[in-house]
This record gives sequence, structure tokens and C-alpha cells, in this order.
Amino acid sequence: MTATTTTTILDGGLSTALEELGADLGSALWTARLVRDDPARVVAAHRAYFEAGAEVATAASYQASVPSLVAAGHDEAEARRLVVAAVELARVARDEATDTLRTGLRVAASVGPYGAVLADGSEYRGRYGRTARELRDFHGPRLELLASAGPDLLAVETVPDLDEAAVLVPLLDEIGIPAWFGYVVRGTTTAAGQPLEEAYAVLRGSTSLVAAGVNCSAPGDVLHAVTTSVAVTGLPGVVYPNRGGTWNSATREWEGAGGLDLDLVDAWVDAGARLVGGCCGTAPSDIAALAEHVRPRDA
Repeated sequence: MTATTTTTILDGGLSTALEELGADLGSALWTARLVRDDPARVVAAHRAYFEAGAEVATAASYQASVPSLVAAGHDEAEARRLVVAAVELARVARDEATDTLRTGLRVAASVGPYGAVLADGSEYRGRYGRTARELRDFHGPRLELLASAGPDLLAVETVPDLDEAAVLVPLLDEIGIPAWFGYVVRGTTTAAGQPLEEAYAVLRGSTSLVAAGVNCSAPGDVLHAVTTSVAVTGLPGVVYPNRGGTWNSATREWEGAGGLDLDLVDAWVDAGARLVGGCCGTAPSDIAALAEHVRPRDA
């Protein structure tokens, strides 16, 4: 996934595909609970996105961390096994799809922000009240554990503020696995209210990042973000918005969601987006429509 005019199709919201398969995601562990309780359904959800045309499966590790799994009642050894298993399940789906669909498919280990494991919507606000050292102590071991599972990429996603990014980038460079980086944005700022020019400047010069941009944000906020990201970082853009709306952490549902307007996608690609997919609320059918829309541009 280097700089290219070809667009890589990412998957959509893993939670959306799992819910379409009948999964209950009411737990604070979200998709990570299914890694423990229903791994076959996780593989099926990844497979659905590959069948829809996705070239990357994003593992169910967004809210999977040793502390969150221990808090849910697992001992540390089992918690570590489950974090690794999230990536392994995506690899199983990738290998099956490679045998039956097409080659060149990849697995990205999802690296959610610190706020994700709090399960209270903090990733849409940022500024957790944690020091840089506390964030390093959380992210460092988790990144090493995810890397040990053998993903092709790290998907660092839904990061709400540049303070957390400033901790993550050096850790990513130490590990050295190719990674993409997505901020949550609101208009012309991060979710925490920092100017995007300053937020993307934190990523500039990283030796591990292969793409940077925006995810889990309203489609209407994407163009400015990806334009700014490409200009500031010099990296290909990564774009996978949600369907709009607001996350209600009490009901654990999206409210007021709209849809993915494919007319917007052309502008994102023209602005430098080279990895394009969907986030929360985006189903395999949306990714199929996205792939059908984008691929003729690459021909």
C-alpha cells in the first residue's frame, strides 16, 4: 500500500456486518466479545466484506485490550490470547477468501484509541485526562501484542486528538509494521477541537505510516480532512466515514444516521484518498456499491 493512483477498497463497519448476522453487541467489549463467544460469526463477517469487494479485513481488536478483557473477568493470559485471536480470525477469513475469491487480500489489526476501551464514547471527545506516560503504558504493550499476531497492517483509527497521536506515532515507528492513521474530525478540527493542520503535522515524518486521513466521521466532513492530511503529511489519504449521525453511549446506537453518498467519493479520491471504505453503519452492501463505483476509475 504505497503511493499509487489505484484505490484500495477497505471493509465497512465490522459491528454492522455482525449485527446483520444476528450478533448482539451490547457488551462493553463490543465486537471483541464475539472473538471469545462466537468466532465463526466473526470470520463470516470478514468473509462478507471480502465477497463484497473489500481488499482489507479490519480485525475485531478495536476495543480489545488486556486491561478491558481482564476487567470483563478474564485472567491476563486469556486476555492476551483473545487480543491475538482477533487478528487470527481475520487471517482465517483472508486465507479462505484468497483460496476462493482473489489474491492480494490483507489483514489490518484495528488499534482503537484509549477512549474506545472506556466504552463511554470518549473516542468522540478526546482529552481523557491521562498523561502521555499513561497513554504510552496503555498503547505500547497493546501494539506489541497486536504485532505479534502477524497482521499485514495496523489500522490506527478513531483517534480524537493530537495529544494521543503524539504518543502513538513514536510507538508505531518502533514496531515498524506498516500502518494507517485515522482521526475523528468535526468540521475543520479534530473531535477534541484542535486544528487539523496541527493534528496532521504530528504524523509528518513517521517511518511506519503508509496513509493518513479520517475515519468514523460524517461524510460531509471528510473532504477537508483528507485534503489537509495529504497536503501536510505527503502520504496517501485513507478515508472511511460512518453514515453520519451521533453515537449514543447510553443506548450504544447511532442516532440520525444518513448514508454513504457515492458522489462524494470521487472528490475524496481526487483529493488523494487511496484507501477508501466505510465505518460504523456501513454494511457489506455499501462496500459492494463503493467497489463498483470506484474500480472503473482505476481501469
